[in-house]
Amino acid sequence: MIKYLSILGSTGSIGKNVLEVVKQYPGRFRVIGLAAGKNITLLKNQVLAFQPILVSVAEPEDAEKLRSMLGPEWRDKIVSGDKGAEEVAALPGADMVVSAIVGAAGLAPTISAVLAGKDIALANKETLVMAGQLIMDAVNHGNMNLLPVDSEHNAIFQALSAGRQEDVKKLILTASGGPFLNKNERELWDVTPEDALNHPNWDMGHKISIDSATLMNKGLEVIEARWLFDIPLENIEVLVHPQSVVHSMVEFIDGSIISQMGIADMQIPIAYALTYPERIKLDLPELRLTDCTLSFQAPDFNKFPALKLAYQACNLGGIMPAVLNAANEVAVNAFLNNKIRLPEIALCVAETMQRTVNIDSPDLTAIRDADLSARIQAESIIEAFMMNIQQRRGLEIPAPDIVNH
Repeated sequence: MIKYLSILGSTGSIGKNVLEVVKQYPGRFRVIGLAAGKNITLLKNQVLAFQPILVSVAEPEDAEKLRSMLGPEWRDKIVSGDKGAEEVAALPGADMVVSAIVGAAGLAPTISAVLAGKDIALANKETLVMAGQLIMDAVNHGNMNLLPVDSEHNAIFQALSAGRQEDVKKLILTASGGPFLNKNERELWDVTPEDALNHPNWDMGHKISIDSATLMNKGLEVIEARWLFDIPLENIEVLVHPQSVVHSMVEFIDGSIISQMGIADMQIPIAYALTYPERIKLDLPELRLTDCTLSFQAPDFNKFPALKLAYQACNLGGIMPAVLNAANEVAVNAFLNNKIRLPEIALCVAETMQRTVNIDSPDLTAIRDADLSARIQAESIIEAFMMNIQQRRGLEIPAPDIVNH
């Protein structure tokens, strides 16, 4: 039986890997919707290869460019903007939507897919970071499947099958530690964006690579796991595992720890999410256990304060995870454009959280307002950083003194 797919973020790292899996099983999957950003050349090739019935791009001018590249028969099949991505997400006939747009931009189309009753293969962690309670309530009410694509959450999803939910003691998310695991705090002030993009194990997009370098990516995954698996925050642990062989673990109350292991290739969790509860054969190298040396260590919260901030935001709840995420997106972009230093990403996030009055049990409008407000605050903070970089060197990241409203 063919599964019909809409892919949000088709030209990104996850989207390209999804299409690699689809190419291996052309009789099992049919891509009917593609949504992408501004990589029009790659998108054109994807459209020609997979022949979707609807395509979305970020900007109207890019839609016109794509129409001219593809020919008049595609004119009415190409849409643009936020509404275009939401249209692809809710496309009639799609059995599953792969949510792989990076950042807060993925929230609205993922909500559209949920409201349309689609099964979701979720690679956009920000959806649950920003609106975890609202999303999971809608998923449970709609009785659809939300299957994790992130390697860590997919690993936990697999390991949880070894026992009952009530017997789970702890979730253990593994982190590679990124490219700066062995640098000291002082050295982090001198790293460049090029250094930070050079991840030792994974091939990822720019934003996620920087988040991995600061460990914010792991912090966002902690918040995602809290909602995805309905586990209290205090029962979610992070361990640094530089080899990226054990993708995450579940500890049960009897002391058993179940892990999922594999090579560092995103096709494995993607294929499992697309075919669950089945598994399909993939044309990938095998994991040779005789070549593996596994090590684990506790994360250094002083050197990687972004992880601490994510735990704090999750514990505070309300709009604070959305504020954390928005400030981080702005700060990462500033770092990639050489406006601030790597440690100033966490400083910007901390200061934005300090300036925010929390709101308990926010609705979607309040979450979106918080996202916008945090971005404005973060931009202001970055301007101050740029005016006085030297005074920020080596400052300790303060714990946010958050006011709840």
